[in-house]
Amino acid sequence: MNVLRRPSGLSKFRFYSTQTTRPFVPPASLNHFDFRQRQREKPRPTSPAFYTARPEFYDQLSSLESALQHAKTALTSCHLLPLPQFAREALPPRVNAWVDKRELGLKLRSTLTTSRYRRVVLVLNELETYRAIAEKAGIAELQEGIRGITELFERADAATMLARGKAKPVKFDEYGRSYTLGKRKTSSARVWIVPVQQPPSDKSTASQLIPAATETDTALTALLDPISSSKSNEPVSVSQILVNNTPLSTYFPIPADRARVIHPIKLAGLLGAYNIFAIVRGGGTSGQSGALAHGIAKGLAAHEPAIATILRKAKLLRRDPRMVERKKPGLAKARKRYAWVKR
Repeated sequence: MNVLRRPSGLSKFRFYSTQTTRPFVPPASLNHFDFRQRQREKPRPTSPAFYTARPEFYDQLSSLESALQHAKTALTSCHLLPLPQFAREALPPRVNAWVDKRELGLKLRSTLTTSRYRRVVLVLNELETYRAIAEKAGIAELQEGIRGITELFERADAATMLARGKAKPVKFDEYGRSYTLGKRKTSSARVWIVPVQQPPSDKSTASQLIPAATETDTALTALLDPISSSKSNEPVSVSQILVNNTPLSTYFPIPADRARVIHPIKLAGLLGAYNIFAIVRGGGTSGQSGALAHGIAKGLAAHEPAIATILRKAKLLRRDPRMVERKKPGLAKARKRYAWVKR
């Protein structure tokens, strides 16, 4: 069978293709051949990324990386790079509002994946870091050049977006009163804080009447139980806390709620320094006391900026985000299930 498949006479020869890629020109005809008429069949690519799948994207990325390298070289020549770790930490925090992935793809005329979008954002963040270094060093020309590049990739509403997370400054009226709003769960509290106007008196006489060690205790007793403190012979502070036109001890009969309201004042060491008037609405006693404490902490931070750091570390200046979890269909409550019944 193999003999029929492969003839024995043909196994000694090899076959070659005689077809060439271009026509054969005899050597005698080369003298009459005009080489100037031959032109390139395809034009030379204008971009090194011409043969990639996304030449526009890689061209823009290459230009950004080139600008990054030039900025790095300029800062290195000024002996500002490499920057020590403590100096890098001293730079202002970088807050940017770059365009989203879809809009950046429209700018680069290419569909971007998440990895390519992150690659561009990393370069932009590094450029913004170099701009901050140039601003601190006073190199205005480099700063303006980098700023001109990064502005092309910022959102149109960048200023509004960056100001969204910032708290609005507390305003004071002509009498020095501050107005703040506190929230907790479904409760809200409108709080007015007024500095105490101490009556003019002799300092030596006042110090003899009230010992220094008991001033704080007296102010705390006056806030928590104004009726009993008014019956004592000791002079008390004129500060008070009124909630819905009711004394604090009357409106919040539970000691834990009163302690929650007084906590920002005790932590700041300002017992007896301010009069506090509040209007609370919604929720129960726990939510209302938390909302009142939130409003008091914001007002005290506005009156005394030095204690804002203490209140911020105690997490009193931000709203407690915990809320009641919603009920689920088929369940008794948010997570409680009905008892299983066999029949």
